[in-house]
Amino acid sequence: MPQSLFNRRNFLKIGMIAAAGLMSPIFRKSAFAALIKDEYTLKFYNIHTGESLNACYWSCGRYNEDELSSINHFFRDFRTDDIKEIDTRLLDLLYAISRKIPRNVPLHLISGYRSPKTNQLLRQSSSGVARKSLHMKGYAADIRIPGMKTANLRKIAIDIGAGGVGYYPKSDFVHVDIGRVRQW
Repeated sequence: MPQSLFNRRNFLKIGMIAAAGLMSPIFRKSAFAALIKDEYTLKFYNIHTGESLNACYWSCGRYNEDELSSINHFFRDFRTDDIKEIDTRLLDLLYAISRKIPRNVPLHLISGYRSPKTNQLLRQSSSGVARKSLHMKGYAADIRIPGMKTANLRKIAIDIGAGGVGYYPKSDFVHVDIGRVRQW
């Protein structure tokens, strides 16, 4: 009996080839590319340095190295000027948060990267600073949104469900990180 072209094995092969085709650069540049969000842009204001940044960190299917370098500099430890690579998963989390807030409102950065020296200094003056803070790995950011209640920002971050969320209403900021999902 002749084997059908559409048996299970061939069906799976065809599906895998089609999926690979959808990921190809040709597909991304085709008319169907409009179905995929091609650019991820983050808008920031650093409350300690007074700097602003508008960075398109993802474009045409890949991370933009120049923009990532600008973000790394922007997120630097402002006390020591030390720079650490900020994990792109954190940027993706911040992008997801930014999609849930009013357009053209920058995320106010309270703390991005923290050097071990700064982290130790902060631990000596505050009980809320972790000894192995994810800020020291470029995995965390403390943020606020101008004009938005911190409780609302906290809810947005929790609803995304992508990492840790710390709520600091007295200091008016929310901590987000790409560690395990948890909240405090």
